[in-house]
Amino acid sequence: MATLQVQDISLAFGDRDILDGVSFTLDHTSRCALAGANGSGKSTLMKILAHQMGADTFIATASRDLRISYLPQSDIVFGSALLFEEAEKAYGRFTPFIEEQHRLEDDLQRENSEAKILRLAEIHELLVEERYHDRRQIIEAVLFGLGFSADDLNRRCKTFSSGWQMRIALAKILIEKPQIMLLDEPTNYLDIEARFWLKNYLKVYDGGVMLVSHDQLFLDETVSEVYELFEGTLSRYSGNYTAYLAQRQAQIAALEARSRSQAQLFEKNEEFIERFRYKASKSRQVQSRIKMLEKIEQVKIPAHLRTLSFSFSPAPPSGRDVVVIEALTKRYGPRSVYEDFSLWINRGDRIAVTGRNGVGKSTLLRIIAGEDTDYSGVVRLGSKVTVGYYQEETGSTLTAANSVLDEAAEAASSADQGRVRSLLGSFLFEGDDVFKAVGVLSGGERSRLALLKILLKPVNLLILDEPTNHLDINAKRMLLKALSSWDGTIIFVSHDAAFIESLATKILYLNEGDAPLVYTGGYSEFIARLEEKETVSPTLLRAETPQKESVLTYREAKERKNRIAILKREEEERLVLHQDLAKRIEAVVAEMALPENYSDGQRIVTLLGQKEDLETKMHETEQSWLSLVDEREGLEAGGSDA
Repeated sequence: MATLQVQDISLAFGDRDILDGVSFTLDHTSRCALAGANGSGKSTLMKILAHQMGADTFIATASRDLRISYLPQSDIVFGSALLFEEAEKAYGRFTPFIEEQHRLEDDLQRENSEAKILRLAEIHELLVEERYHDRRQIIEAVLFGLGFSADDLNRRCKTFSSGWQMRIALAKILIEKPQIMLLDEPTNYLDIEARFWLKNYLKVYDGGVMLVSHDQLFLDETVSEVYELFEGTLSRYSGNYTAYLAQRQAQIAALEARSRSQAQLFEKNEEFIERFRYKASKSRQVQSRIKMLEKIEQVKIPAHLRTLSFSFSPAPPSGRDVVVIEALTKRYGPRSVYEDFSLWINRGDRIAVTGRNGVGKSTLLRIIAGEDTDYSGVVRLGSKVTVGYYQEETGSTLTAANSVLDEAAEAASSADQGRVRSLLGSFLFEGDDVFKAVGVLSGGERSRLALLKILLKPVNLLILDEPTNHLDINAKRMLLKALSSWDGTIIFVSHDAAFIESLATKILYLNEGDAPLVYTGGYSEFIARLEEKETVSPTLLRAETPQKESVLTYREAKERKNRIAILKREEEERLVLHQDLAKRIEAVVAEMALPENYSDGQRIVTLLGQKEDLETKMHETEQSWLSLVDEREGLEAGGSDA
């Protein structure tokens, strides 16, 4: 059984313990999520396990030849290899076996060795069990499942965007089929169809998995235990992510009660200290209370589990028809994105626009928002409709010199000014983060700030393109609660199944080459179709019925190898004969071209006869060679299937 047992991982940066005596066990049956606040050390722990980063202490034992593969969050760039070639590198671990197989076959042509025959049979057994000879089928199944097209197979990897580069990296790990996979945010760059395919893949995968993800529904359907990192320590909770949250809820309630009690204690004693700090008769008591407070370990609530809140101002009134689309046609060059597409969106609708990347989801949102006018047909907003439009690039419209706090305050109404800091906290800007200059924020931080600014404006139509991309599960839950209770109209693109399920009243599904479909039955009707479409066969990476007792007997293997060696020799003889006949035909043709011959009718007839005889023999030789090749390849394939 493949096992990784970690006894102690410790790592400190300055006086902060990132990991403090972390211990746990992973094996080929593990299905676990790694939870914790941003910056708690989740990615660091995975990098250490994958030997991509050192630690102050790393004590662990692993099974012999344990293979662990790690997918980082970002920053993977592939070179000029074709996509299929790059994916095929995932089979690199079989190269030594293929080389050994060829050496054994060469050796067995010269001498019979029962030990070598047995070893060759073992290699054949391994290759068929791991479906090495079916690698093209497997590579294509994984790549297509993750959203690549047949045309992409011959594209250079370096021509793909960063999000697709990450999909290539994920595909290679899935194809490698390690005993343990460490996947850090594998769903970040996946559309909803690819997420469903990956979920179904992991269900049939027979190795261990440790996942970091902000997609709660994805975690619920793929993990059976959760490890939480908090203040450098690791705690284990059985069950899926929802079960983990339920267990933690009772603990958090107790922590919050202790925190309130502790706050009262601090407030009471700090008041006493300030009151009597300079009174000599109370100096001993003051010092005693100062020491007492210093010794108390303050209760801390995990940031990723704190209750966050956000609410909208009521939506201004609008007409019943919020958006009307009639006969919309949109093309990029020869490619048609929308063809004679019509849709009516009514007040209060929450429409999720979904489908694979590149089918026109963001294009539709830009058209409705008035950002893209290069189309034919009618797209108009209803009476008194005001729009708040969020796209990730919106972060580039922020003022770099402003602080985060100032930028948010500029967008807030007078009624919201007093709660701007708490709202920033809900969007993961905490403590001194609110005083950072906008210009130094990461791309994800800028996107979160831009989203908050849009949500602070009083509008009645929200158009949101991937609003949850840079939010953790807790912040997503907060946003979902606020959107669900809001009385406006929402059109949104999201690949988060839980977010769609909880918010959407209708689903617009876009599929390249097909007319857009509207699912008025909501999520359940849509999801049934996706589950059927993105199913993964349990036999994708292993032979359907691997034969455990398939090692050939010495006699059978010896006879097979001897026959293969004979066939190879006869193939070579036929090739030599074929080449000789080709040369003889060339000589006859050259002789026919001589002046003294082409003017001699009788001589030409003789030469033509010779040429026809040679061509007949050449054809017979070709057929004989092909028959020998077919027999040899059949025997070799039979040996592999054994």
